[in-house]
Amino acid sequence: MIAQIEALQAEVEAFAPKTPAEVEAFRIRLLGKKGSITALFDAFKSAPVEEKRTLGQALNRLKTTAAQRIEELRTALEEAALAAGAGDGAEMDMTRPATAERVGTRHPISLVRNRILDIFGCIGFVPADGPEIEDDWHVFTALNFPPEHPARDMQDTFFVEKDPDILLRTHTSSIQVRVMQNQRPPIRVICPGRVFRNEAISYRAHCIFHQVEGLYIDRNVSFADLKQTILHFAKEMFGEKSEIRMRPSYFPFTEPSTEVDVSCNLCGGKGCAVCKHTGWLEIMGAGMVDPNVLEACGIDSREYSGFAFGMGVERIAMLKYGVKDLRLYFENDLRFLRQFTPVF
Repeated sequence: MIAQIEALQAEVEAFAPKTPAEVEAFRIRLLGKKGSITALFDAFKSAPVEEKRTLGQALNRLKTTAAQRIEELRTALEEAALAAGAGDGAEMDMTRPATAERVGTRHPISLVRNRILDIFGCIGFVPADGPEIEDDWHVFTALNFPPEHPARDMQDTFFVEKDPDILLRTHTSSIQVRVMQNQRPPIRVICPGRVFRNEAISYRAHCIFHQVEGLYIDRNVSFADLKQTILHFAKEMFGEKSEIRMRPSYFPFTEPSTEVDVSCNLCGGKGCAVCKHTGWLEIMGAGMVDPNVLEACGIDSREYSGFAFGMGVERIAMLKYGVKDLRLYFENDLRFLRQFTPVF
């Protein structure tokens, strides 16, 4: 059989067709259902066990070489024919298949961010934006982070040119501060944006990520309003059967504060590896706006109250699409990005 394989290998390398029809005939003779190479694969099944490794490798090389050679010859002859036709004024072959144009897709972060904005937009939240390079007052002080407050250590900050007052924002709450400074209640805004923290890059953390935060301030706003707003979001994002639970937490800018979990949409709350067999997945932090924050921004805390919430877009995208490595969102690998289409 080795002699037959070598003979066919030499034939493939020496093959010099003049027309695409000859290439197709050669392909059928070698790789068709009754072709020479196909017959060798059938014979391989009954070869002695001690010879199968060598024969298998030789057969696979022959098949690969033949397929590549045939494709190269077909392409070369078609391009030569097309060039000759263009040169002598012949008409273009309108029956020739067109080159398939790949349609682009949106980045998964963009898909999820836009969906979040749509959900909250339907209940009256208006998008707001702000600068990524901020000052200490908007990022920390106005949000009830006094100087030397230990809560500042919760967020490792990038400072600009060693200026302790200028930094890359660590959360989009700075947008909320700017809105409260420049707009009188009622306020209902949703604040998407890119944020930065000095963290080691791994499958579950990155120094750059995206947040969406919401703020609602008016008279008589209660914790019940916050709960129903988040429950509405969870059902719209993860499905009508989704449930939420709230666990007490601490944030300097809200009181009371809570961490919000949603029932795992992968296992239906029964427990799986993604939710660590708890049936719940953490999606955001939230709480009632601290009166100190309202007063710092010029809003009378005796007349107005409000709630705020914030979530990581990457986190929601990981849950929605089952992505387990955060770094994939930033590598611009087309094999990864082409998998995503809107699923909402």
